[in-house]
Amino acid sequence: MAMAFKMATTGMWVTDECKNSFMEMKWKKVHRYIVFKIDEKSRLVNVDKVGGPGESYDDLAASLPTDDCRYAVFDFDFVTVDNCRKSKIFFIAWSPTASRIRAKMLYATSKDGLRRVLDGISYEVQATDPTEMGIDVIKDKAN
Repeated sequence: MAMAFKMATTGMWVTDECKNSFMEMKWKKVHRYIVFKIDEKSRLVNVDKVGGPGESYDDLAASLPTDDCRYAVFDFDFVTVDNCRKSKIFFIAWSPTASRIRAKMLYATSKDGLRRVLDGISYEVQATDPTEMGIDVIKDKAN
């Protein structure tokens, strides 16, 4: 089966699996979150991990490495003050302090290319440590 790719502006390529997994999350609600990883050798952005619909934001946070960068999307369900159920998709650019400079630069320059492919993101959070992407940050942005 042939794979098609979309090119990010930096020469990174986003696999169809990234877009397809995102669409499944957005429309079918089969994933709570998706973590993406750049393979530096192949210059591909791939799906690193998906979290099932029963997984939580804590599960996503726990799945991010402490010493390497990742991108993640999280489908946040909440109830508004007037009791309406809503869902917002968050894009998280994870760039921990302990990651290599090269990785930080690569993820920073490739982010917009991936975001263009993932249509329907409501908010973006950039984090260098877990407190910068805590659930309270997500709740504040969503409301």
